[in-house]
Amino acid sequence: MSASIVVEDLVKTFRIKHVRSLKEIAARAVRGASERPNAFTALDDVTLSIEEGETVALLGFNGSGKSTLLKCISGVLTPDEGRIGLRGSVAGLIEVGAGFHPDLTGRENVYLNGAILGMSEAAIDAAFDSIVDFSEIPDFIDTEVKFYSSGMFLRLAFAVAVHTDPDIFLVDEILAVGDEPFQRKCIDRIKELRDEHKTLVIVSHDLNMVADLCTRGILLEHGRVVMDDEPHAVVRRMRGEE
Repeated sequence: MSASIVVEDLVKTFRIKHVRSLKEIAARAVRGASERPNAFTALDDVTLSIEEGETVALLGFNGSGKSTLLKCISGVLTPDEGRIGLRGSVAGLIEVGAGFHPDLTGRENVYLNGAILGMSEAAIDAAFDSIVDFSEIPDFIDTEVKFYSSGMFLRLAFAVAVHTDPDIFLVDEILAVGDEPFQRKCIDRIKELRDEHKTLVIVSHDLNMVADLCTRGILLEHGRVVMDDEPHAVVRRMRGEE
């Protein structure tokens, strides 16, 4: 078995400038003092490898770096240091409706988002009816998506992503949006991808769900990997049970 994702010595730092009043800015300018932004290290020397066909939960409390890591793997963010190696095609649900244009209809966005995710026009044509059926919004497919609710965004975005037939599928908290029947439908589709031996990396605050769904858990604290184990063991540590 070969690695689908290799992360080596990854560092990602964000610089945060404090918003100050005009009076404070003018006073600093008179004194000749420069604004020194604070630095926040979201990822601190992260190294890990995910094998082909693994279903991995990225776990950690808010601010631990898990979403930043997922965005670096997907290419949404560029790390400051280190490298990421990917084997195979990648589809990601990082933010609801990401890649959708608000002034285009659902139909047009299916083709746009499908192309962004690497599908050919012929492949989108072949999958279109199935995408619409999965999304359960056929009556709104020719409506501009700026009129969609967040749940409708989710349905269509998820439907497009899972029809790209990716080798690597990245999911960030997206399963928390939408009604319960659709959440179950999404989880069932994730299980199908897992059973098809796709590589899955999932970020979710639903600890019970990811522990049951995934075969491995990676725990991040303050941007560092502190545990890499069977997911139920990682969840127990998060809950202070061991």
